[in-house]
Amino acid sequence: MRKKLFWYLLTIVFLLFSTSYWLANLYTDWLWFSSLNYQSVFTTILFSELGLRLATGLIFFIFILLNLLLTRNFLLRKLEEFRYNRRQIFDGNVIVIQQPAEQWLDKINKRSVGLIFLLLGLVLAFMTSSAYSGDWITLQKYLNSVKFGDTDPIFNKDIGYYVFKLPFYEFILSFLTWTIVATVMIVGAVYFFAEALENRGRFELLKSTQSRIHISTLAALFFLLKAVNYYLNQFGLLFSTGGAVYGAGYTDTHVILLALKVLAVLSLLTAALILINIYLRRFKLVLYSVIGIVAVSILLNGIVPYIVERFVVEPNQFNREKPYIANNIEYTRKAYGLDKIEQKKFPAGETLEVKDIQENRETIENIRLWDWKPLQQTYAQLQEMRLYYEFSDIDIDRYYINGDYRQVMLAPRELNQGQLPSQAQTWVNKKLIYTHGYGVAMSPVNEVSREGLPKFFIKDIPPRGAEDVKVTRPEIYFGEKTNEYVIVNTDTKEFNYPQGDKNVYTTYEGEHGIKINSIFKRLLFAYVLSDTKILFTGDITSDSQILLYRNIRERVPKIAPFLSFDNDPYIVISDGKLYWMWDAYTITNMYPYSEPFQGDLNYIRNAVKVVVDAYTGEVDFYIADKEDPIIQSYSNIFPGMFKNLEEMPEDLRSHIRYPIDLFKVQAQMYTNYHMLNPQVFYNKEDRWELPTEVFQGEEQEMEPYYTIIKLHDSKKPEFVQILPFTPTNKKNMIAWLAGRSDGENYGRLLLYEFPKQKLVYGPMQVEARIDQDTTISQQLSLWDQRGSSVIRGNLLVIPVEDSILYVEPLYLKSEQSSMPELRRVIVAHGDRVVMEPTLELALQRIFGKGTGAPEKEISGPGAEPQPKNETIDSLVKKAVQIYNQAQEQLKNGDWAGYGESQRQLKDVLDRLVQQSR
Repeated sequence: MRKKLFWYLLTIVFLLFSTSYWLANLYTDWLWFSSLNYQSVFTTILFSELGLRLATGLIFFIFILLNLLLTRNFLLRKLEEFRYNRRQIFDGNVIVIQQPAEQWLDKINKRSVGLIFLLLGLVLAFMTSSAYSGDWITLQKYLNSVKFGDTDPIFNKDIGYYVFKLPFYEFILSFLTWTIVATVMIVGAVYFFAEALENRGRFELLKSTQSRIHISTLAALFFLLKAVNYYLNQFGLLFSTGGAVYGAGYTDTHVILLALKVLAVLSLLTAALILINIYLRRFKLVLYSVIGIVAVSILLNGIVPYIVERFVVEPNQFNREKPYIANNIEYTRKAYGLDKIEQKKFPAGETLEVKDIQENRETIENIRLWDWKPLQQTYAQLQEMRLYYEFSDIDIDRYYINGDYRQVMLAPRELNQGQLPSQAQTWVNKKLIYTHGYGVAMSPVNEVSREGLPKFFIKDIPPRGAEDVKVTRPEIYFGEKTNEYVIVNTDTKEFNYPQGDKNVYTTYEGEHGIKINSIFKRLLFAYVLSDTKILFTGDITSDSQILLYRNIRERVPKIAPFLSFDNDPYIVISDGKLYWMWDAYTITNMYPYSEPFQGDLNYIRNAVKVVVDAYTGEVDFYIADKEDPIIQSYSNIFPGMFKNLEEMPEDLRSHIRYPIDLFKVQAQMYTNYHMLNPQVFYNKEDRWELPTEVFQGEEQEMEPYYTIIKLHDSKKPEFVQILPFTPTNKKNMIAWLAGRSDGENYGRLLLYEFPKQKLVYGPMQVEARIDQDTTISQQLSLWDQRGSSVIRGNLLVIPVEDSILYVEPLYLKSEQSSMPELRRVIVAHGDRVVMEPTLELALQRIFGKGTGAPEKEISGPGAEPQPKNETIDSLVKKAVQIYNQAQEQLKNGDWAGYGESQRQLKDVLDRLVQQSR
């Protein structure tokens, strides 16, 4: 009894130890979800996953155990017969001749066989349940299915059947098929072994009546499931890739559909024949029926479709496939929202005049001269301030600055702990002190200082700049570089920002971390995070909080793993605070007839806008597309998780934008699916392409870009995303697509088509004209020879009135500096291509004076107007003054001010050289 108790206790200890880490992780996740008020999301996901795991594991275990128990007496009987046959009797004495490899057979009894079967069933059930538990979202979507209100053209079923129900039916079929196959293999192995004992090592399956009945029953169940599989495969024809287009084609509907029905019936007949054969005992009859199914499958699913496709369809392919091509066009356009694109004519080719430039100053003043890649390097040099600060990305948005609607580029200044000096890479520094980034840098897209550097709306630490976009809560605890957990509200103050040769410290004021106010929680997190210092440090107090999953690319998907996300979350300033805004998508690969993208995905909607507070880490999900059935299903699965877009604060809502990734997908699909006529589509007569451009000396596909322009149907300028189109194998421009972001126009797509009888230069044609301009090419070559590398920026196609302006910035980057400077702007319009130091000068060269440009040159922050009457003495005094100011700024650690003073000093010295000549 004591020995049994010992083993029981040992088993319990082993189970607790093996599951302790999982349970600890589960509890910490519960605490984390609770800190964000998403407990119901956690429990829904947990119970769905555990429930599915329990159901699949239990069903599999019961089924395979019952089948194994049916073999137990048969196996024991064969073992007993085997033992008896090994005995030789001499003179009344029983002598057992036993081989060493056979000794273990004497230890097998009814109890041990039952225990082996039990353990085998448990192991296989655990493996099966683990494999299928990840399909919890398939189960939930089935239970919360929503109708699309549109049906497929072949079976006349609602699209919701394919998106929500068919995947669940296929999941059930897959599970049951695996259960039957696994059971047949295990049970068959038992019968093999038992009958081999009887026949001294010769395997003769189905020799006994029991094995024949048992295996035949399982085989009949398998073919019954095979019939169901053939039935469901009918619907899979809507996703066929064998025809002229994606989806069911002529051969699919006229041959393969019939073949699947025939095979389904034959599978049912085979199942019935197998059961009947239990009594007939004609194994060859079953064998022939199985061979018959295989032969019919090869014939009807392979040979006949090939013959029909080759000799019936291909000689007259368009006429045969015409209705199916029409289906593909219609359903692909619906799946990607292309059917809602508004089409308008754009006269193009018109020549702009001075008054057109004057009347479209909002557009001209928001032409983006800074590309994000060069600007990121410049930001790094001017505004990172310390080695451990990093601008990981440059975002594009719009704000009202001094009453003007301005397009800006901005970047959060995040703290990268990996860039701390090696001697500072201590646990206290990384977990308690250096906990957050600080502030943002913001600059207008079009303003440049005399030195070719950006003019900042917001700069420095602490942030200072425009009154309209003040940052009063600049700390960034949650971002794209915050990969490590930190502990806040400890006895150790947190580093906030540098100030001269000293540092300013702060204490976290948020309430959405996890309190570690007990020894149990400290022990828990030390175990889960494999960090014993949490347990032994003396800095943690009862008010301390641990901040987990601080990288928003990990934080948000952990709450909503069923959504897909855009590649570009962007920072937003609202009411003095910093927020991350991130576009989320609902996707599926089960939209009938829709052409796939990125593998097999063939439906996408920007259904959700995610907002993350960069200070507290709070996450909010707002529904941006109420008409999307998939997000309606998710709302039913997770009640209370999603908010209406109208609930988003108005200031934040003014910063939502048409998402980049969705726009790219729609533009790519539209290159083919703007063609509505099946014959034109079939012949690819009017196929478009995405244009290319020269960037940094290499030809690449043009990226969509944001800009502020005044559309024809709009009374005021608006923030849009633009991408041109070119015809296949041609370089001229044929249309441009705009994704609108402002107000009630948000989410609308607008296509402007150019007259086909007019030549409108495409991006590469303009690039070629730039290369052919002798003045420009000579200047570029001269710069390259002087040790500076020339970076050609993105070519922008800017619609103005009924015409097009082409603008391309040029940057210079010296060998000694990694900071690109904007030195020239190329503008093309009509037959003219000019290059000038500023956009305004380039416009004046093309259109003459009076374009509305300011009289004085745009200068950098803090620059003063140049006096008209300067003397050498005044310039020397000015230089000394700026030098002394720079030294004071250097002493105080004001690196941005020091850099600005250095630029001003250079300007004064240049003027001094001019005066000395």
